[in-house]
Amino acid sequence: MKVFVAVDLSKEIKDYLFDLQKEVKEAKITWVSKKNLHLTLKFVGDIKEEKLPQIKEALSNIKFNKVKVNLGKLGFFPNQKSPKVIWVSLEPEDNIIQLQQKVDEALLTIFPSEQLFQSHLTLGRVKLIRRDKDFQSSLDNIQIKPIELEISSIKLFQSELTRAGPRYTELHDVNLS
Repeated sequence: MKVFVAVDLSKEIKDYLFDLQKEVKEAKITWVSKKNLHLTLKFVGDIKEEKLPQIKEALSNIKFNKVKVNLGKLGFFPNQKSPKVIWVSLEPEDNIIQLQQKVDEALLTIFPSEQLFQSHLTLGRVKLIRRDKDFQSSLDNIQIKPIELEISSIKLFQSELTRAGPRYTELHDVNLS
């Protein structure tokens, strides 16, 4: 089974990001479905089901305060000139990085630590840019509203690939204080 640790998003933020996806023009993009929008803290990968209790216990022992962040700006991997992934940043990023490090530390005895982490909400994966100038212009015109997100829990999800796309099932929820 494939699992990852993430922050689920409010309906308001999911709705906003879903509407934002429609503003990108002149490209073929595989968009993340509204129900699957989330902030990944750690992609664990394939595990044996027997490891689940150990993972749940490790996550339950994380002590971290609730965090408030805002949607930031549009970002791209590897860059805006030849994007493969379009995403939205979260600001300030410091507290999210600290939370991600806590998750990493909690799971360190079970899985290797994350080397590079950048907090981001993936919107979609670019497959083809039709008219580069119009595509870039549509990106330049997008203004992100600084909507607040309160991170009050982290969740362990199972990811299953289906013909209709990935399906995420919540396996465990840890409230932050």
